[in-house]
Amino acid sequence: MADGTSLDERLAGLATDGRQGAAPMAAELIRARGDRRRRRKRAARASGGVLLAAAVVVGGLSLLRPASEPAPTAADPSPSVSAPRFVAPTPAPGEEYASELGYVYDAVDVGGGRVRVTVQQLRDEKGRAVPTGVVHDLTLPAVTPVEVERLAGGEPRDKRLEDVVGRLRAGPQWAFALDYDAEGRVQSLREAHWLTVG
Repeated sequence: MADGTSLDERLAGLATDGRQGAAPMAAELIRARGDRRRRRKRAARASGGVLLAAAVVVGGLSLLRPASEPAPTAADPSPSVSAPRFVAPTPAPGEEYASELGYVYDAVDVGGGRVRVTVQQLRDEKGRAVPTGVVHDLTLPAVTPVEVERLAGGEPRDKRLEDVVGRLRAGPQWAFALDYDAEGRVQSLREAHWLTVG
């Protein structure tokens, strides 16, 4: 080597420099890091326990709280028994449609190719139409397919809703099966000619 140091001396110097730059972490630093982790875990457990205890106390108090609500008066405008709500039927797995039986009446052409009807839900009890107490309104496309028989004088026919609006204007007298798709839309009406109505 040109500067008078041997290769062994130079390598020994580099090794010494490397050891000084890559000193292992002191034991105190390792212990301090472990202690911080342990304290965080304890704090998390303690706060979780406090939240659980608070939830139990609040739940217990809500159960033990005396009924401070006054009894409804005879003049209370809110009804004590509400009318059943309409829920559109949904098709069973593998089925395309689900049906609702009901009287269809009070048909009104509301314009824009739409017809509004009132449906009084029915159930079939041994071939007899029995009202369920559920009444709801639907606004349907005027071109909704309608299968009729009695409504057409006893001869089965395919019509559109707009063709039978005049016959459906009166009160409940014509029973239909309304076919709903999976999105709750009425796809067709079929006259329930098998039901005894009235």
